[in-house]
Amino acid sequence: MQKYEKFNTRLVQALGNKKGAVSSEIVNSAAFAYGSAEIAEGIFEGSIKQPLYARMGNPTSAKLEGVLASMDGGVGAIATSSGMAATALATLSLLRSGDEIISIGGLFGGTYAFFKETLQRFGVKTYFFDVDELDAIAAAVSEKTKIIFLESVGNPNMRLPDIPAIAAIADAAGVVLMVDNTMTPISIAPLDLGADMVVYSTTKIISGHSAALGGAVVFRGIKAQDKFRSERYREVHKFIEKMGTMALVANAKKRALRDFGMSANAHASYLTMLGMETLSLRMERVAKSTEMIALKLYEEGLHINHPCIPHHPHHLRYIKYFSAGCGTLMSLECGSKENAFEFLKRSKLVTITANIGDSRTLALHMASTIYRDFNDEERAFLGITDGLIRISIGLENPEDIIADFLEAVT
Repeated sequence: MQKYEKFNTRLVQALGNKKGAVSSEIVNSAAFAYGSAEIAEGIFEGSIKQPLYARMGNPTSAKLEGVLASMDGGVGAIATSSGMAATALATLSLLRSGDEIISIGGLFGGTYAFFKETLQRFGVKTYFFDVDELDAIAAAVSEKTKIIFLESVGNPNMRLPDIPAIAAIADAAGVVLMVDNTMTPISIAPLDLGADMVVYSTTKIISGHSAALGGAVVFRGIKAQDKFRSERYREVHKFIEKMGTMALVANAKKRALRDFGMSANAHASYLTMLGMETLSLRMERVAKSTEMIALKLYEEGLHINHPCIPHHPHHLRYIKYFSAGCGTLMSLECGSKENAFEFLKRSKLVTITANIGDSRTLALHMASTIYRDFNDEERAFLGITDGLIRISIGLENPEDIIADFLEAVT
């Protein structure tokens, strides 16, 4: 796929050094010496671009941020300690008590709990909609709405949002669109489709090796005529005056990173960059493997949920927007918890874990783990059944995976 070939060159060139140490350096210092009072003042006011304090970022994480921003076509990025930290940073940088969020589609359990329970304790209300309820989504926007949030691919319900259509609703209402693109880096470019911020758990396919916990937020630039200049986002105005196109980055660093401290670890950022060197190769491999495996298992009579399957409600959307695939995920409906446990017991290839996007094929029974504390109504909305197994396809030979799965269900 031509898109992946482009990034094979861009990422490798961006992550290596032409002089000195070829690999990125790990800067583990928690503090940085300024040299003089005048330089210290300049660093704190922002006129001098040198490290301030590790809670606000360090040179290793800064390099990762630059590569991520370039990958997505943003003006800047902030690396965080985890994917949930990235979601918290992106949302809390804009929210205050009394604000509202519109959340669309299937959600990772941690994100759903953060919106439904944690933010509600601080006076922020979230309204949840299916990806196809466009009229209801548009009608739900009020003067209190600060964020429309969605995942590029529903995790784990595999429903695909029409991102340009939802972006049009957000723009018409003057509301921020935030996209969790964890499953589809490179293959989907949310900023090009109308998003304002992009959230990642870099722990997943971006690093790809289960060795580095991390997250990131990528920001678009502020324009001359912009929704962020409206009264709805008045807290951002002072950053627009000082930082111009980079205002969203500065706002997030001051209003979230500085005060909540969800900072990336330098060593984790280094490991993430090692993974990124092969990201486009791995993305192309798993996209092809996942589609091949899903179609073959479906032909063999397994209850597979993936939008490449013709009867999937978003199959045409998959063809239109996801020509480069939609990541590593699929789900298998086993009919009962007992059947699901038996499949996981019989499979010789899967690693049973809550992670996704690894080099290895991973699987997990959803209802008994991540979604065990959710009630029946919440599980139904999120597509969680008693027999659902979420599967993340790895780099193994797809024929081996198919054979293993067929053996495990017989």
